[in-house]
Amino acid sequence: MKKSINTFLKHPIKDNANRSANPPVTRASTILFNTMQEMISHEKKIKLHKNVTHYSYGRYGSTTTIELENIIKKLEQAYHVFLTGTGFGGISLALMSLCRPGDEIIVSDNVYGPTKEITEDLLKQFNIVAKFYDPEKLEDLQKKITKKTKMIFVENPGSNTFEFQDLTKIVKIAKKKKILTMLDNTWGTPLYLKPLKIGFDISFSSATKYFSGHSDAMGGTLAVNKKVYKKIMFFYKLSGYRMSADEAYLIIRGLRTLDVRLKQHYENAKKVINYLKKNKKIKEILFPHKPSSKNYKLWKKYYSGATSLFSIVIKSKKKSSVIKFVNSLKLFGIGYSWGGFESLAILQDLKKKTEYIKGRHFYRFGKDEHIVRLHIGLEEPKDLIADLNKALKLVK
Repeated sequence: MKKSINTFLKHPIKDNANRSANPPVTRASTILFNTMQEMISHEKKIKLHKNVTHYSYGRYGSTTTIELENIIKKLEQAYHVFLTGTGFGGISLALMSLCRPGDEIIVSDNVYGPTKEITEDLLKQFNIVAKFYDPEKLEDLQKKITKKTKMIFVENPGSNTFEFQDLTKIVKIAKKKKILTMLDNTWGTPLYLKPLKIGFDISFSSATKYFSGHSDAMGGTLAVNKKVYKKIMFFYKLSGYRMSADEAYLIIRGLRTLDVRLKQHYENAKKVINYLKKNKKIKEILFPHKPSSKNYKLWKKYYSGATSLFSIVIKSKKKSSVIKFVNSLKLFGIGYSWGGFESLAILQDLKKKTEYIKGRHFYRFGKDEHIVRLHIGLEEPKDLIADLNKALKLVK
């Protein structure tokens, strides 16, 4: 029987051995075989990527991680899925597997801070050049392509400022020049956008966020096509970039309710946005909510749904009053990450370069415009609105 993806998430696997609703947590380093012939045969199966039900050594994963790989593989419609111990581990895995000295990589300027750090700072030490393009100008991307360009790395929508890009146009440009493409799809998740289906070679998601959904697990997923599989598998096996069985179990648990949670996150976000757009202290809401906007049209073109992470632009000459606004929120935690059940708020100074934050090369916001990123959780929207309303009175 053909199942919808929502039903598949509730019944992805059958544990016939243990008869449990959820798969068992298999912690293992040594995997035992009955004979040397069986061990050799199994190694060949892994190399050929055929009917792998267990790995030959714990560094590659366990039966628990294989279950998660198969769920994400179905969600992403991928050739294979690699699991890493953190979200950023997935980005590192892709870059270190595919980029070599002398290569160039073109990166969307609005990527996640650590992504900018590894591409701008670390890769430079390996003689790999990173060039950053304006995510709102496709021609800027085209201008930066050379014969040395190995990969185009896109984050859609952009981190903190949420610009949406014309994805098929980027893929078309890359394919013409035989350049690899990678998309950070953490915001939309493969439930709402399948990057490999529209031509990307690699689709990345931070499983720490919506996949887990409970703010208690970390992980990354790297869904790939056949073209890049061998190179990434080579480095994956050697590097030991792998997710533990315990984290895989928690993420499988979270994925069971991904569809239900994302619907509620979005419904809550819409109600909060409808309140915020009436407040005069907020200059702009960085979310695809205006049908006439470019971002809305590009979101609608590619996505079947939306999630609940966005930013607001507050106009104020007193940054201290914006900090007071964030500090006074009672139902919004102040903390990194997002995608869990709880609401979060954080002030983002994207112009400033610090030890942990790389500044933007392209920045369209004014001197007295402050970006506060909000993640709308699963609380009652009326309570969140009341909390925001009280706190916004502190903005001068």
